[in-house]
Amino acid sequence: MRRKTPYLVISALLCSTLMSAGPASAAAPAARPPVPLPPKEAVATGYGGAVASVSPYATQIGIDVLKRGGNAVDAAVATAAALGVVEPFSSGIGGGGFFVYYNARTHRVTTIDGRETGPAAFTPTVFIDPATGKPLAFADAVNSGLSVGAPGTLMTWQEALNAWGTRPLAEELRPAARLAERGFTVTGDFNAGIALNQQRFSDIAPTAQLYLPGGQVPAVGSTFRNPDLAATYDLIARKGVGVFYGGQLAQEIANTAQHPPMTPTSDRFFRPGVITASDIAGYTAPFTAPTHVSYDGLDVYSMGPPSSGGTTVGEALNILTQLKRSGWRLSWDTQADQAASLQAYLEASRVAFADRNRWVADPAFENVPTAGLLSPAFAVSRACLISPTSTLTSPVAPGDPANPGSGSCTPATTQTPDASTEGVSTTHLVAADRWGNVVSYTLTIEQTGGSAMVVPHRGFLLNNEMTDFDFTPIHPPAPDPNLPAAGKRPRSSMAPTIILRDGRPYLVVGSPGGASIITTVLQILLNRLDLGMSLPDAIAAPRISQRDSAHTEAEPAFLSSPLDPALTALGQNFIPAPATFTPASEIGAATGLEFLADGRIQAAAEPQRRFGGSAMVVFPVP
Repeated sequence: MRRKTPYLVISALLCSTLMSAGPASAAAPAARPPVPLPPKEAVATGYGGAVASVSPYATQIGIDVLKRGGNAVDAAVATAAALGVVEPFSSGIGGGGFFVYYNARTHRVTTIDGRETGPAAFTPTVFIDPATGKPLAFADAVNSGLSVGAPGTLMTWQEALNAWGTRPLAEELRPAARLAERGFTVTGDFNAGIALNQQRFSDIAPTAQLYLPGGQVPAVGSTFRNPDLAATYDLIARKGVGVFYGGQLAQEIANTAQHPPMTPTSDRFFRPGVITASDIAGYTAPFTAPTHVSYDGLDVYSMGPPSSGGTTVGEALNILTQLKRSGWRLSWDTQADQAASLQAYLEASRVAFADRNRWVADPAFENVPTAGLLSPAFAVSRACLISPTSTLTSPVAPGDPANPGSGSCTPATTQTPDASTEGVSTTHLVAADRWGNVVSYTLTIEQTGGSAMVVPHRGFLLNNEMTDFDFTPIHPPAPDPNLPAAGKRPRSSMAPTIILRDGRPYLVVGSPGGASIITTVLQILLNRLDLGMSLPDAIAAPRISQRDSAHTEAEPAFLSSPLDPALTALGQNFIPAPATFTPASEIGAATGLEFLADGRIQAAAEPQRRFGGSAMVVFPVP
C-alpha cells in the first residue's frame, strides 16, 4: 500500500530533489515541468557518433552523452537506463540482455553475457505441476514468481563501464532519473504496453498503482512520472551496484517473487517464486567470446550461447554461402530473383533452427558445439538439403555438427515440433562514437510486461525469463540441453550483431521479437548485403519468418504482394504474423548503423513497427 509520508532524497550526483521514494501516483503533480518529447526521425546521417533506439527520449539521452565527450559505451548505458523509464515493459534493471562491443583501439569484438540465471532451488522439473505431473500452462508460469531469474542488466552496465566506459555509473543514471522524476509524454508504445497488460497489471498492487492510476491506462499525450524508479536509480548511484546485488534491493526482489503482492480483489493465482537474495548476490555478467563467421569477405560477429542468435544467424549465413557457390542467385532484379532469394533465406532459416533447437543452451552446463555449428563443412552438409523448387517439411531432423559428413542429403523429419514460447518483448539499441567504438545491445524482461510484478516502492518490473527454459524435453528421446537448472541461463534468441569490413565497422544491427529476432536480423542482412537495399529500406521491408515450423509467419505487406503466391507455389505455407505489442501484425523492431564510405554514419530505426523508432547523430548532414 502507499506510504503517506514522503521523504527527500538529496544527491549531488542527480542534482535534483526527488519526490517521494514511496509509491506515489503516476498522476501526482510534479515540482518541475516534464521533459519535452524530442523530435522523432527513423533515419539520421552525419558525423561525431550516432544512437538509435525505440524511443526519442532514450536516443536523445545517448546523443547528449556523446556530445559531452562520452564514448559509445557511456552512451549505450545511459540510453538503456532511459529505456528502463520509457520502455519499461521491454527492458529495465529487473531483466537482462547481451552486450556486443567493438573496440576501435584493439579492433576486437567482445561480448558481455547479462542473461538472467536460475535460482539455486531450480531443478529440471521446476515447471512441472506436482498436482498433475504435467507442465504448467505457459500463462500460469509467466504470471508467477517462479518465472523470475536473477537480473543481469545492472551488472552488465557496470561491467561495460568498468572495462570501456569513461564515466561512472552514477553519472550515466542521472539523465534517466531526471526523466523518471520530472515525467515524460505518454507515447503510443507506452500506452499500448499497459493496455496489453491491463488485466494482469491490475492483479498486482504496486503495478496497478504505478501503471493504472485510478484504474485507467494513461492516455497518449498525458504526462507519466515514476518517482520510485528515480529514487531507485539515485540509491544505486549513491551506494553502487552492491545495493542491488546482495543489498537491500536483492532482498526486496526476492520477497516480491516469493510473495507476489496481489491486489485484494484479484482472483488470479500467482505461484510463489523460489529466488533468494543469495541467488541475486551470486550473479555475474561474464565477458565471453563472440560468434564469428565470414560472409562475402565480411566478418560477422554476434552473441554466443546461451544466446542462439549468433550461432543460428551464422549457420544460416554459411548455408546461404554454400547455396550461392552452387549457383543460387540472390538478387532483387526480377520477381523470379526475389522469390528465389527469399526461398533460400527461408529454407536456410528452417534448417538452422532445427539445429538450434537441438544443440544450443548454456555452455556452462551443456556441451554446445558452437564451432561445429558455425563450420563451413557443417553448412555444406545442411545446404545440400535445400532445393530451389521445393520446400522442406518441418520439423527438420537436426544435423550432427561434430560429424558433418555422416549425414545424408535426403531430408528427414522429427516427430515433435518446437513448442518454444520465448517472449517477443525486448528492445535493441545501437551506439557509435567519434573514435569508432561501437555497441550493439539487446536487453529484455522477456514477456511484454515481464512477470507483471513491480517491486514495491522501487518502480521497476521483474523479468519472467525463466520461461525461456523448455518445461519438458522438446525432441524426446533426444537430450534437451535447455531444461532448467540452478544457476543456468536459459537459451535466448537475441542477436546483437556487428559486421566488420577490413577490420573496421560496417554494419550494426539487432532487434526484439523472441525467436523471430534471428530471422529479422538475417533478413535485414540479406536485404542489405545481397539484395542491394539501403539500410533504412532493409529495415523497413516486409518481413517473413520461418523457424522450422509448418507455417511461415508473414507481415500483411508481404501477404498482399506477388511474392506470396510465388513462394506458396514452392511449398511455403504463409500465415499472418501474430499481433503482439500492438494490434498490428508485426515481426521485430530493429535498429541499425551503417558506416558509409565517405566517413558518415547512418543510423536507422523502424519507420512504423512498434509506433516507429528514433535515430540521431551528433552532427547531422544531408
